[in-house]
Amino acid sequence: MEKEIDLFIQYLSNELNSSQNTINSYKFELEKYASFLDTRKINYLTINKDQAREYLKSLSLEKYKNTSIAKNLCAIRSFYHYLVVKGKMDKNIFRSIKNPKLEKKLPNFLTEEEIKKILDFNAEKYNYNEEGFPVPYPYENNLYTTRDLLIVEILYDTGVRVHELVNIKLADIDYHNKSIRILGKGSKERIVYFGDYTLERINNYLPDRDIILKNKKSPYLIVSTESGKLTTRRIEEILDMIVKHLEIKNKITPHTLRHTFATHLLNKEADLRSVQELLGHESLSTTQIYTHVTNERLRNIYDTCHPRSK
Repeated sequence: MEKEIDLFIQYLSNELNSSQNTINSYKFELEKYASFLDTRKINYLTINKDQAREYLKSLSLEKYKNTSIAKNLCAIRSFYHYLVVKGKMDKNIFRSIKNPKLEKKLPNFLTEEEIKKILDFNAEKYNYNEEGFPVPYPYENNLYTTRDLLIVEILYDTGVRVHELVNIKLADIDYHNKSIRILGKGSKERIVYFGDYTLERINNYLPDRDIILKNKKSPYLIVSTESGKLTTRRIEEILDMIVKHLEIKNKITPHTLRHTFATHLLNKEADLRSVQELLGHESLSTTQIYTHVTNERLRNIYDTCHPRSK
């Protein structure tokens, strides 16, 4: 099965143009599945529904959350779909295996006051080591500050995913229309827009970008000294450092800024279809989770303000 998983991973990369995050995730989940089959001496090509359910039961016994089980099932379904497409199996038995029931969690987002506090953060108050990683003590006029302020601004101003941000190239930016061409999941392109604040951040950052690169060449907007391209993990670390300096106790990730972008648009009465396109969601149902957030806000307004609400 190990060889077949490797071929499937090549298929995801070469034929489906899947993102590296998807490829890594599917490989990890399939290796977990393969380990179970190997332990039980089950052939992946002849597995039946009872054995498939036994596998899911084993995950539950190991205290896997329903979200993790659903993620694992998604990878397995895709793998067996590939086997059917390639004529190695007649049918995908995992298509009839239902996902465990998932709790719908409302996305974590920031208020307008909270996001303003982060965007107004004076990054010159902290220092960086030689690799460009922020360390918690004061320093002035550091060239990395313009980069980090731009990172936060773009994440909130455009709602892009963090892996989309690191892959933005200088050639993708249309300064006249204040828009960026984004290569999203499955190599699907979309256009996102930014405002004057982001434009100002970009113009402040570009001279420092050349210094960060130290005469190296890179097509990417957000760069680092060592590799010419910032990693998603480094961006998470930078945001963590900013949050710590501001003494914000809640966990804030790059995806929190994406959730905040969508919620604030809907709070200002943007239509759901437009928000769907800006976020790059394939299904409108994915975007509809944000309507629960805005409905909650409206409920609170009603309960607080209407004389007959009590």
